[in-house]
Amino acid sequence: MLVREGFHGRVHATAGTRDLCGILLPDSGHIQEEDAAFANRHGFSKHAPALPLYTRRDALDCLGRIHAEPFGQTFQPIRGWRATFTPAGHILGAASLLLEVGGHRILFSGDLGRPDDQLMNPPDDPPAADTVLIESTYGDRLHPQEDLVAELGPALQRLAARGGVAVVPVFAVGRAQALLHAIAQLKSRGVIPHGLPVFLDSPMAVHTTHLFSQHPDDHRLSTREVQAMARAATMIETPEQSKALANRHGPMVILAASGMATGGRVLHHLALYAGNRRNMVILTGYQSPGTRGARLAAGESPVRIHGKEVEVAAEVVQLQSASAHADANQLLDWLRKMRGAPDQVYVVHGDLAASDALRQRIEHELKWRAMVPEHGSTWPA
Repeated sequence: MLVREGFHGRVHATAGTRDLCGILLPDSGHIQEEDAAFANRHGFSKHAPALPLYTRRDALDCLGRIHAEPFGQTFQPIRGWRATFTPAGHILGAASLLLEVGGHRILFSGDLGRPDDQLMNPPDDPPAADTVLIESTYGDRLHPQEDLVAELGPALQRLAARGGVAVVPVFAVGRAQALLHAIAQLKSRGVIPHGLPVFLDSPMAVHTTHLFSQHPDDHRLSTREVQAMARAATMIETPEQSKALANRHGPMVILAASGMATGGRVLHHLALYAGNRRNMVILTGYQSPGTRGARLAAGESPVRIHGKEVEVAAEVVQLQSASAHADANQLLDWLRKMRGAPDQVYVVHGDLAASDALRQRIEHELKWRAMVPEHGSTWPA
């Protein structure tokens, strides 16, 4: 949207983020166009007409502005401002950012990954800084000891035994690949039938999966594991291929975006399959309050999809081990690795309860100054 409104500057990103933007932005623009057209055909939008926030063309026009900066190499986005990306784990290209300006060092954690993540490398240790802004998505929670393979296996065993269809809302980046990797492992170990059909119904997720072979330094997987992950599902790209899945019978597993069931192709699959007790909806992690995923996790029925009430009779399973976010202990451990205490920590990017819980732990356990800034407030660095 900035480029559409006349921005001609450079956008700095890591190589992984640049390549992901080349996939995600055009596809998300296309999805918005599709969703707007669907809403206009069926008349369920409060807008007349419904319009996309941005289009595929808008997205393509902005990609040339993105310039890749290597991890660990300092660059100047503005004269006198020094910036350095360091790996944050979490997803391909994820980075923390150290900004040095006016004699101050300001560290933005970005989304931090888990040191024990099965896909991604652990975050690098944080550099020294005067001010830290740290995310708090899981600031009040700990991950279970059980890993994703152990948690997912029994659910898919039940599904296969009763011949049902599992609809799995996934984020196209990270969560989809984690599920594919887990499914490949479950099949190779004989935990679930090798012939259980699995479909990845998201062009963004399909193309992101292929990126893993192009960025081997960003993740833990070997070449063989990357290949097995890519073979774990039939890749669905076109709307016609997606619609054709409705003609199949279970057992089968459909992974489709979006991860909190707020939009995308997964809504069509939920509308088709959620009403049958033989089927299953697998939620792959945290669901933000107010989202359709959160309502499914809470056991609500019916849920509203495309302007219609859909009864939910399918088994709803919420995985607790699939998150790629560092939990509260892991966030604190990351901070402990800093060389010296910062002057101030701002706890951001989390629900208020999670942010405040992490703030309290930073103050009590690390003895550092910490606060949760209000939205729109201004504070000194």
